[in-house]
Amino acid sequence: MEPDRHDRIIAFMAEAEHLKATFRSSQTSAGRPESVAEHSWSLCLLALLTEPESGVDFAQLLRLCIVHDLGEAISGDVPAIHQSPDDDKTARERADLATLTEGLPEDLRSRIRALWEEYEAGESAEARMAKGLDKLETMMQHLTGPQHDAFDYGWNLGYGTKWTAGTEMLRSLRAKVDARTRDAAS
Repeated sequence: MEPDRHDRIIAFMAEAEHLKATFRSSQTSAGRPESVAEHSWSLCLLALLTEPESGVDFAQLLRLCIVHDLGEAISGDVPAIHQSPDDDKTARERADLATLTEGLPEDLRSRIRALWEEYEAGESAEARMAKGLDKLETMMQHLTGPQHDAFDYGWNLGYGTKWTAGTEMLRSLRAKVDARTRDAAS
């Protein structure tokens, strides 16, 4: 007998829970590595706080923020500073997401994969906003938690500029985060 819908959802949640134990290069304010799940939560909170100014469908934006790093539950996070064009991060994360969602009922599997593809393509207004907020949240976390001695704050000044220039709200947030980044770098 095939597992019912709710059994499949519960099994998926157990696998997705690995995001709580998948760490990023950022440190929390307590000085420990930040998990991908913590980053995703913080991104969703930033989306909520900027909702009135975002000019996009908030429910869709939130969906994209929730799924944007789901594939990292399998292969983990590769810090942006260590990514290279020949890394094929997109293909790896797409394959990991396919593996992660394989056991879900077809409607849910298709929905999550479509959301991830929308985010990855960065073509809809909601995806562009999610990508911009994702870059800004990462930069803010670098300012919140203590970083290792060799951390290059200056690198953040060029990070994600394509995605943070799309709206006046993103540009304004970017300018304020950049100013704080310059202060941290000096």
